Amino acid sequence: MPRTPHRTARRLVTVALAAGALLTAGVAPTVAANGSGPTAVVSMGDSYISGEAGRWQGNSLTTSGNRNGTDRAWTGSAYDPSRVYGTTAANGCHRSDSAEVKSAGPIASGLINLACSGATTRNVFRASNGGVAYKGEAPQADQLAAVAASHDVGTIVLSVGGNDLGFADIIRSCATDYIVWYSYCHDDQQAAVDGKIDAAMAGVDKSVDEIRAVMAGAGYAASDYRIVLQSYPSPIPRGAENRYPESGWSRTNTGGCPFWNLDADWARDTLVPQVSNRLKGVAAAKGVQFMDLRDMLQGREVCAKTSKLVSATVPASAATSEWARWIDPNETQGPIQENVHPNHYGQLALGRCLALIQARPSGNFSCRNTAGAGASGMYLTAVS
Repeated sequence: MPRTPHRTARRLVTVALAAGALLTAGVAPTVAANGSGPTAVVSMGDSYISGEAGRWQGNSLTTSGNRNGTDRAWTGSAYDPSRVYGTTAANGCHRSDSAEVKSAGPIASGLINLACSGATTRNVFRASNGGVAYKGEAPQADQLAAVAASHDVGTIVLSVGGNDLGFADIIRSCATDYIVWYSYCHDDQQAAVDGKIDAAMAGVDKSVDEIRAVMAGAGYAASDYRIVLQSYPSPIPRGAENRYPESGWSRTNTGGCPFWNLDADWARDTLVPQVSNRLKGVAAAKGVQFMDLRDMLQGREVCAKTSKLVSATVPASAATSEWARWIDPNETQGPIQENVHPNHYGQLALGRCLALIQARPSGNFSCRNTAGAGASGMYLTAVS
C-alpha cells in the first residue's frame, strides 16, 4: 500500500519513543529499514477479544484430569494455563493462543493481540489523554504506537465498552437472583445499564479517536488502515432454547446457566441488541466498520438445546459442544473470570469472522454460525 512521503522519518522516530510500551505488551519491536515493516492486524479491547476462556473445548462435569478432553491446560500431570495464555496467564490478561486475531489465519504477517481481560475504555486511551495502565501494562493506545511504528498496520479490530457497562456485575447479579433470592434481575439491571450506557459509548467513541491519533502520529493517512468495531455475542440462550427446566437445580449444578427464563430472554433479546445497536451507532458516527456479533453464538450458548455437554461418551467437538464457558462460581475448573466468554471453539469462530470481514474492506456485517458446523461454517450477512 503506498505511503505518504513524510511517513518514513516519522515512523522511525516513533519506534524509538514507543519501543518501551511495546516491550511492556510482550511484543518484541522490529525496526524495519526505511520505516517499512511486516503487515499487521491488531486486536484491542477487553476479554471478548483477548481470548478469555480459550483454554476450554466445551464444558464437562468431570473436574479432574483433562476434564474429558475439554481442558487444554492439562499437561498430563498438572494444569498449566500458560500453555494457552502464555505469559499473560500470570497477569490475568488471558491472551489465548486461539484468540480472535490469532485464529484468523494468514491475514497478515503479524497478528498482534493488545487486548486484556477486564479492560475498560480508559485502559485503551493514551496515558497522555486520560488513559490508565492495567494489570502492569501501559494503556493499549500507547502499545499500539510502538506496533504502528514497527509494522505496516492495515486493520485494527476493537471490542470494548462491556466492562464500562459492568457486564460481570450483571451476570453475577442475575445468577445470584436465581440461586439465592428467587427473584428476577432484568428490571433493576436494565435501569443500571440505562444509567451507564451513554458514558460507556462516549468511552468507545473516544477509544476510536485515540486509535486514530496514534496512527496519525505514526505517519499513517486515514486511508492506510481501517478500524473494525465489533459488538458482543450472547453467551446464554433464550429461556425456550434452554435444555434444562427452569425449576430445580439442573441449570445451576449441571448446565452452569443459573438464570430465570425472563432474565435470559432479557439478556438475549434486549440487553445484547441494545448494546449492539449503540455500538453500531458509534461506528457510523466515527466512520469505521461494524461487525455485529449478537447472533454469533446462537444455538452454541451455555445450556442451548442444540449443544451438548462433553462426557466420557460425548467427545469435545466444535460441531456439538457449547462454544461458551459456563458459570463455575466455585472455581472447580479454572478461574471465575473465564465464565460466560467464548471458549476455544468460540474463539476459532470469532477468528473466522475476522478473516471474513478482513476480505470486505467496507460495509457493516453480522457474523453467524451454521448449525452443526465448526468455525468454517461462519458467514457474514450485510447489515445496513
